[in-house]
Amino acid sequence: MNKKHLIEITIFLTYALFAMSWVAGSMMTKDIMSFYDIDGMAAATWMTNAITIAKIIGNLAAAWLLVKMGPKKAFAAASLLIVAGAIGAFASNYPLYVFSRLVMGFGGAFAIVYFNPIVIKYFSAEERPLINGINAAAFNMGNLLAILFTGSLLATLGNWQNVILAISAVSLAILIVWWFVSDDFSLSSTADNKEQAAYTLKDGMKESVNWWLPIAYSGLLFCYISVFALFPLVPTFAAEAKYLSSIMIGAGMVGTIAGIIVAKRYPLRVPVIRYCGLAMTLFAALMITTGSATVAYIAAFMAGFFMFMPMTSLVTLPQELPNMTPGRITVIFGMFWSISYMIETVLMYFAGVLADTTGNIGYAASFAVICSSTFFLASFFLPETGKKPETVTTTTTAKSA
Repeated sequence: MNKKHLIEITIFLTYALFAMSWVAGSMMTKDIMSFYDIDGMAAATWMTNAITIAKIIGNLAAAWLLVKMGPKKAFAAASLLIVAGAIGAFASNYPLYVFSRLVMGFGGAFAIVYFNPIVIKYFSAEERPLINGINAAAFNMGNLLAILFTGSLLATLGNWQNVILAISAVSLAILIVWWFVSDDFSLSSTADNKEQAAYTLKDGMKESVNWWLPIAYSGLLFCYISVFALFPLVPTFAAEAKYLSSIMIGAGMVGTIAGIIVAKRYPLRVPVIRYCGLAMTLFAALMITTGSATVAYIAAFMAGFFMFMPMTSLVTLPQELPNMTPGRITVIFGMFWSISYMIETVLMYFAGVLADTTGNIGYAASFAVICSSTFFLASFFLPETGKKPETVTTTTTAKSA
């Protein structure tokens, strides 16, 4: 196994385990609330809100930390913060537990931004679609691991504290591997080793593509989170929401594989983003409006498939911008994740207000599906970074004697 492949496995597992810890904590909400004698869902939502807040702030701070510490130490610090989520297992009160989730959230926020400079450094342009597709599935993989194993871990280990400690222990082992296989590298060199001027957050804010990318993704992110947060509360769906979410996760893994294949074989990025986004919204709408359970399950699979299929192209697009450097891509994706989660948080709030005002949670679910159309609509403002293969025409000239 090449060093770069070991590095890729390490960063993938780091974020997948972060996601597993996040989702497992959410799945154990009732146990945690009971332990701290917390009543009401409003207080319980702070377990998730703490991570969301950390991601919004941490994503923007990631570039600063990378410059200050260098890639090796910066990713190690991110991993250490994820491991520090274990503090929650020893928290004597609920605010301290929420603080531990905030700390872990900062680690996840830093780690996901650092994916991109690491990919730019270690992998060629031809290899990046595959690596980007794999990395795009890291959270979904962690989500799947949490769904599959949280219940059995809780039964085997006895309580929620031990589950958190077990996940953190594996994260610590991955951190140790990272420390021994990683190294530092220049943040201002292009792929052909040309030095570029330092790229700051101020520079990033001047480029429209850095705004349109998160605007595109925010609606998809809101719809994805709503599948787990809002859809299970809707009693009028033709199919059970818990099955819809599981189907969408599985379909997302298949869609990720398809997206990698498409990105490697089809050189253009925007058409994949645009038409997958349109298909995702249409199938999600069918999923929540049909009266047939069978149709709902099929639509859920197709919505999940088209939700994840374009992610490889979306992540690859900014990496293909001219004169890209590890430092610049860090700023771009720091903005990407921070702005995406800001918009998603606002949309989720409005969904809650809509449900409270109308007394119908179904309207909030419909709102989430409508918002997913940002992926399709914003694609009209994204630059095309892929290049069509040049067609070489050979002309045969017959010589006459």
